[in-house]
Amino acid sequence: MSTTRDETTDAIAQRLRLEREARGWSLADLAARSGVARASISRIERDEMSPTAALLVRLAGAFDLTLAGLLVRAEAAASRLTRAADQPVWRDPATGYTRTQVFMRPDHPVELVQVTMPPGGQAALPASSYALIRQVIQVRSGQLTVTEGGETHHLHAGDSLGFGPPADVVIANETAHPCTYLVALARS
Repeated sequence: MSTTRDETTDAIAQRLRLEREARGWSLADLAARSGVARASISRIERDEMSPTAALLVRLAGAFDLTLAGLLVRAEAAASRLTRAADQPVWRDPATGYTRTQVFMRPDHPVELVQVTMPPGGQAALPASSYALIRQVIQVRSGQLTVTEGGETHHLHAGDSLGFGPPADVVIANETAHPCTYLVALARS
């Protein structure tokens, strides 16, 4: 694992604790609001466990944040310009996908993320993760299958999909090759 990823994991652990303590919540409070086990939250905050994307989405939602919003707070980006070398990269330990925060500022309504999903990889995200955002995906290379609320879309390089009302979503790479896609998010 790279130094950047280790630093990002450390920053996530610290940010989760800060967000929880700023609200005056106990571990049990956050567990009840997020549906994540108290013991897991404790291990994440102590940097003993690397959280999956699904766990981070649930924790971010409890704070009324998007996953990107939580990660950018962890990285504390303040400049309007984000150099490629400074874009935080996070690897989901469960799926192996990598997520690069291309652009995000707390004072800007648009976020841009690049994801590389490994062959056979998938991420299941609950409807609650889409409650505060509008989202568009564009496949840059490879193929992606997006199942949104029971409707399945097969996307190829260059294809875009605008998400509808909040629904459970499964994003899957059902091929033998990596898939890279961009995600544009706007706060609603």
